[in-house]
Amino acid sequence: MTMWTAPRNSLQRLFDWKVRGIRWVEIIGLLLVAIMVFSVYVAKAGAAREGVRISQLERQIDDNGQRVRLLRAEVARLEQPGRLEALSRSAGLAPVDVRRRRSEAGLAAIAPVPEPRPVIVAPTTAAAIQAEAVESPDTPLVPEGAR
Repeated sequence: MTMWTAPRNSLQRLFDWKVRGIRWVEIIGLLLVAIMVFSVYVAKAGAAREGVRISQLERQIDDNGQRVRLLRAEVARLEQPGRLEALSRSAGLAPVDVRRRRSEAGLAAIAPVPEPRPVIVAPTTAAAIQAEAVESPDTPLVPEGAR
């Protein structure tokens, strides 16, 4: 009865290798667990930050929704027909009389005719000199550049 022992391969030797009484595989496993715990902590902290940011954005959305409702109510108040009618009457406006309504073809007939603009002619230099001479007869009729 002899017991047959298989030769130990390198993987089995790795599992059996010890550092100060603790197997090397256990040290690696403990480090992996520590890394996983740290990564879960970092992920949860990031999720908490995002949760705070999401709640702030939801609050802003609620505030903007309330502003939109207030603005719609203000528009409805400002567009009330009674209010607009009172404003138009105070400004001297009135509805167009039925007899004054025209079709598109008749608009040219009721369009106001613009008044012609007066034409202003700029005086020439010789005319300006003569005008000066007429205004003050004591000055000679010699141009300024010739003096």
